[in-house]
Amino acid sequence: MKVPRPLIFCFFLLLPLLLLLLLLVAPTSSSSSSEKVTVSLYYEALCPYCADFIVNHLVKIFQTGLISSVDLRMVPWGNAWIRTDGTVVCQHGDDECFLNTIEACTIALYPDVAQHFRFIDCIEQLTLESRHNEWANCFQIAGLGKGPVDCYSNGNGKSIEKKFAMETDKLNPPHRFVPWVVVNNQPLQEDYLNFVDYICRAFNEDAKPGACTSVSARSTYDFSEKNNSLPNVCYVGEARNLSLPLVTKLRNKSP
Repeated sequence: MKVPRPLIFCFFLLLPLLLLLLLLVAPTSSSSSSEKVTVSLYYEALCPYCADFIVNHLVKIFQTGLISSVDLRMVPWGNAWIRTDGTVVCQHGDDECFLNTIEACTIALYPDVAQHFRFIDCIEQLTLESRHNEWANCFQIAGLGKGPVDCYSNGNGKSIEKKFAMETDKLNPPHRFVPWVVVNNQPLQEDYLNFVDYICRAFNEDAKPGACTSVSARSTYDFSEKNNSLPNVCYVGEARNLSLPLVTKLRNKSP
């Protein structure tokens, strides 16, 4: 029986398309296990507990090399809110609003996580030492340009901060405090100090990063009711709106 020529023509026409579909579908099943784990940190610049988490805990994913398997997102807004007249109020005063915006501008201008994290880590270290008025030194320490200052001055920083405000406002469940850590859309709430454990558990056993092996042997933090202890955090609505005399000088200062 002879196959009609039109059918043979259609077969050869469709064959490349079928092969292309097979190539596109095949890798997705094998590569899904090697996808990065998304870690989002919602924080504010002058909360001492956010600073401690960034400087003494979050930094470890860079030190261990785990960052190569993590998509780290920093969201500097925290417990701030916007008044009806459009002005922003921050939990720790105007200095915090200023530094939140400077950090937001740095994230936008330097999207490479290693670059903007170095700068943020520097500022948060100063926060822990009650020296945040020396924030401008962090540009040189982190090896970055001073574009974030222009970003703040020309108003672009406000637009970036509003995006972070909207993202924070849409958290489900709503954040109750900062630091608020979310791993692959799962809010860790009071268990945020065990974030590395959640990162490692997100991988299949055969795709687990090498850094997880060394980390798993370390002790975890127990904040259960039985242990009668909770991590230190800055709660939403907590009265910490400090009036700092440095704010005018800090906002007008050119680094």
